[in-house]
Amino acid sequence: MTRSDTNAVEVRGLVKHYGETKALDGVGLDVREGTVLGVLGPNGAGKTTLVRCLSTLILPDAGTATVAGYDVVRQPRQLRRTIGLTGQYASVDERLSGWENLYMIGRLLDLPRREARARADELLERFSLTDAARRPVTQYSGGMRRRLDLAASMIGRPSVLYLDEPTTGLDPRTRNEVWDEVRRMVDEGTTVLLTTQYMEEAEQLASELTVVDRGRVIARGEIDALKAKVGGRTLQVRPVDTAELPAMARALTESGLTGLAGATVVPDEGLLYVPIVGDEQLTAVIGLLAARGHGIAHIGTHLPSLDEVFLALTGERATTVSASDATPQEVAA
Repeated sequence: MTRSDTNAVEVRGLVKHYGETKALDGVGLDVREGTVLGVLGPNGAGKTTLVRCLSTLILPDAGTATVAGYDVVRQPRQLRRTIGLTGQYASVDERLSGWENLYMIGRLLDLPRREARARADELLERFSLTDAARRPVTQYSGGMRRRLDLAASMIGRPSVLYLDEPTTGLDPRTRNEVWDEVRRMVDEGTTVLLTTQYMEEAEQLASELTVVDRGRVIARGEIDALKAKVGGRTLQVRPVDTAELPAMARALTESGLTGLAGATVVPDEGLLYVPIVGDEQLTAVIGLLAARGHGIAHIGTHLPSLDEVFLALTGERATTVSASDATPQEVAA
């Protein structure tokens, strides 16, 4: 679909204190309609506090924010009808069945009875929960509860959806199902603000990132742009004859060209790694090696991983994606 240049979410100078702790310290961000913005940051960065402010669960101490055209402080009632929220932990009623949970939420959102029933049936089918529809949620697995929670956030067809660490503790299969459903919603026009520490999740879903640390935005932009900003590119050269690798590295070092003295030989991979900045340097490397008579079998470029970007920006290593991983609740939340 064609993405809009209109912002569904606009945040300017948002501040929130918890006693002496400043959970949000002048946060600003924009989320374009029909896109996914990933909000990345370590525990205690203020991600959950930001979501709570934008969903009217708590009031900011300063700054402004509008969601779907509504002010989060002055128009909370109207705003709540346009948003959906999936928090870090399932919030459905365990005493009710999955179907009853969805139907109840639909009625609370003023859906007519017939529409609430149809919507509950539809979402249970989309999240592969139809067979468990009439069972109490106490009998659901963790992954089933998470899918039901996500379905509940969608019952009112929100134009803006907040996903706060949506796949925490899920197995890889269930995580992929959640990702597929998020993509489907975006294709249908929903705007998503996603908080996560999972690098793979951010790369799979987000078109742009905002990195927060200690309540402040420290970087923002498209993923590839952030990678280039932090670490630049690395040229990977595989020669026809791997025995030429040391000679190729010497040729680059002795060339006197700026930046090429950092060439590294990795014999086990049969590759020469050369840090480069810009296409002109790439062309210079290839031209020099060709002029020295070195045959080249393959050339590629590599940007730093998102995990490396996160570490460089925040000084903390990001959580890795694992079926057994569970992200602790934020300190500043």
